[in-house]
Amino acid sequence: MSTQTSYQKSFTSTIFLSLISLCLCLGLGSDRLLSQIIPVTNDTSWSEMVTQTEDGWQLQYEDYFQGNFKNKRMNGRQIAKQLTEIQSQTGKNVGVIWIKSTGNELLLLLTMPNSTTIGYKIPINQENLSQLIQSFLAEISQVKKKTQYLELSKQLYDLLIAPLEEKLQANYINTLILCLGEGFRSFPFSALYDGQKFLIERYALTRIPGFNLTEISHDDLHNAKVLAMGASEFKEQNPLPGVAVELETIIDTPWSGISVLNKNFTVENLKLLRQKEDFQILHLATHASFQPGNPSHSYIQFADRKLTLANLKELDLSNPPLELLVLSACQTALGNKDVELGFSGLALQSGVKSALASFWSVSDAGTLALMSEFYQRLKTTLNKSESLQQAQVAMIHKQVYLHTGKLINSRGSVDLPHTLQEETGQDLSHPFYWSSFSLIGSPW
Repeated sequence: MSTQTSYQKSFTSTIFLSLISLCLCLGLGSDRLLSQIIPVTNDTSWSEMVTQTEDGWQLQYEDYFQGNFKNKRMNGRQIAKQLTEIQSQTGKNVGVIWIKSTGNELLLLLTMPNSTTIGYKIPINQENLSQLIQSFLAEISQVKKKTQYLELSKQLYDLLIAPLEEKLQANYINTLILCLGEGFRSFPFSALYDGQKFLIERYALTRIPGFNLTEISHDDLHNAKVLAMGASEFKEQNPLPGVAVELETIIDTPWSGISVLNKNFTVENLKLLRQKEDFQILHLATHASFQPGNPSHSYIQFADRKLTLANLKELDLSNPPLELLVLSACQTALGNKDVELGFSGLALQSGVKSALASFWSVSDAGTLALMSEFYQRLKTTLNKSESLQQAQVAMIHKQVYLHTGKLINSRGSVDLPHTLQEETGQDLSHPFYWSSFSLIGSPW
């Protein structure tokens, strides 16, 4: 097709100025933008590109984890058909977005229910894009600077989401499944800013290693039980003084289950408890670290030992199937491709349907705020991605906050332990506190 449609022209003019601003910010000349943003021309080619992209990513995860992962090998059309089925089951309009850098271009692919796959290629060098991402991550970690991150957040939004926004709105999409390539797998998409709202205020989000590597199905969590385990004291690591309150707020209300703290928080005890009772949710409030190198360098800290990511299958979390694994105190070495594979492949490697983890360590009070609100919302929505969205939005709008030694949230107030009361001056509406947490795997 030699000429652009009116929509394509509108799209080009909408983000052209933002791209010029971005190039100037990165020290690039505007002549770099003379090559046209390439819109969809042939659904068959984009649909096949989905399959090729998924095949490539599967090999990456199999190489990293040294294992074979079964996959469905669906193309864009087949995925759209499954999204239509999910739409009828859940009442949610789900869009799947693939994002990857191909060297000198940014590739965006989008599949929606009852829709053909569309795609865009945006001319931007991978090195310059990585520089922009790292600058944004540095800014968002500076809580005292308050809003200085917004300019970079808007620039990234214009690159990663704006090209697809009109299509998403036209199809009333409210849930996004993000299939991400290198450089994006540990990026906090929820904190992208369109000039008025954060992305999480518009869409429930989840990230997956690939659509063909993920079980996207809807199950009922109405009668789910929680096994909440953790440690507040460690021999060789910093204490986590908020863990006892965190476990208490989960099990006390609204969920039924068992909580285990400190010395009884062992690998063998976890296995034993799962053999005795069927828990659908496993909450681990402890240090967890995703580090460069192979999966044996990353771990979850138990009271008795570190369980590495390579040995995570020792927990046998797929038998019986676990709906949700939560790691509430993760530390992720951002910017490393191996770390990204470990983080985004957490649900895949552990055998669970979904996982909730964080990119960086948030304060104990901030973690308690997010987790307590998430579980409260989950009991109502029974939808993992929507519950995380609601918890994050509640923090953005200061409906969840710290005040005079208390955590105020949708269920009332929680008395903070003495060791956390000095944290009550923190502004939990800042994305540093809420955008660190990401759902991995099925939204349901």
